[in-house]
Amino acid sequence: MMRKYYDEITRIAGNVVTVSAKGVGYDELAVITSERGTSLAQVIRLEADQVSLQVFAGTQGVSTGDKVRFLGHPMQVPFCDEMLGRVLDGSARARDERPELKGDMIEIGSPAVNPIKRRRPDRMIRTGIPMIDIFNSLVESQKLPIFSIPGQPYNELLARVGLQADAEIIILGGMGLRHDDYLTFRRTFEEGGVLGRTIMFIHTAADPVVECLLVPDLCMAVAENFALQGKRVLVLLTDMTAFSDALKEIAITMEQIPSNRGYPGDLYTQLARRYEKAVDFDGAGSVTLLACTTMPGDDDTHPVPDNTGYITEGQFYLREGVIDPFRSLSRLKQQVNGETRDDHRVVMNAGIQLYALCRESREKREMGFEMSKWDNKLLSYGAMFEEQIMDLRVNIPLEEALDRCWEILAKCFEPEETGMRRVIIDAHWPKEHAVLEQAPPEAETIGAGT
Repeated sequence: MMRKYYDEITRIAGNVVTVSAKGVGYDELAVITSERGTSLAQVIRLEADQVSLQVFAGTQGVSTGDKVRFLGHPMQVPFCDEMLGRVLDGSARARDERPELKGDMIEIGSPAVNPIKRRRPDRMIRTGIPMIDIFNSLVESQKLPIFSIPGQPYNELLARVGLQADAEIIILGGMGLRHDDYLTFRRTFEEGGVLGRTIMFIHTAADPVVECLLVPDLCMAVAENFALQGKRVLVLLTDMTAFSDALKEIAITMEQIPSNRGYPGDLYTQLARRYEKAVDFDGAGSVTLLACTTMPGDDDTHPVPDNTGYITEGQFYLREGVIDPFRSLSRLKQQVNGETRDDHRVVMNAGIQLYALCRESREKREMGFEMSKWDNKLLSYGAMFEEQIMDLRVNIPLEEALDRCWEILAKCFEPEETGMRRVIIDAHWPKEHAVLEQAPPEAETIGAGT
């Protein structure tokens, strides 16, 4: 049924138009007809008969005499198998100069899946990155953020995970991306041969703010429908801080009372609505979510990472180009790493404990204390661990990574010095490796002159 036009536009502020109308729903789409043509808008606030709409293309050329027609439904996206290999914008329009998609229209922003329809997460997603696979395993249906600071290779890490992860469909949602970052993702997926099973929703800094807000909903809606078809879907979002800043910009335009650092008071709810869409359907597929959250000033008390930490099941901290082994955490790893190999948990625990002791020995060295033979062993271990395991360029399967950890341990320590159970040592200790007799060059002069 054709809906009536409203022409009582009472206010235009920024990219927000306020019109007097009745019978309108939140998130409903509208078309504004002006002299320049038609513009798509979305309802972002309802107050009595005053309806505020965020205009996708901006309000330039819109006047108070223009007509507004509400479409009676929220934002929709065409869903079809032809989406695979496509690059779309924040309004689900083609960005790759190919024909527009045609398919069944599905609504975005639907509620999270009923818990009784979910199954317990118990399947690991292999990534080929030892610091994830061994020490903080990624689990199907998990929601995990990557906490980082601008300038760190978080987009490169996301691209690596998308390229190597054991998933059937990859969905990338980019918010406020620079054009070269978008091209890097596309080139990585294309050269890696996974572009044909990838869908990209890309919003750049030059695109309308409202499209930034739509990207996570578009990604999760499409992912959910593929999961219902039995597909294992991995969603990559970057950057959720840009998404939150878009929320703040609109809240300021709407003259809402600001909360912490100017962000809207419902920031937690807005983030949770997206993160909670990660699900492992009972009898169908799954949606796993890995999202980057940049921390202004490297401050994890900033409202975005602070709220995110209460929602997600752990986090990866990306610092100095590596995943921080002490601050990173996957709260679901214990549900899968006991099913991989009998030595997985033992290597995970011993590897981190010894690296922590290495950090203490480095502090002793920096303070000028004399180094013991044990300290020198720890320093040797730490150097090898960082080069062969922590380096994000390392790309090996889980089993090979575990074997490499054993080789590093055997080169640096006696079996009894590792603190591992004897039965595990007897089964996995590399007999052919001898223990280092001397300290590495970097440690030979440690303590000299003290």
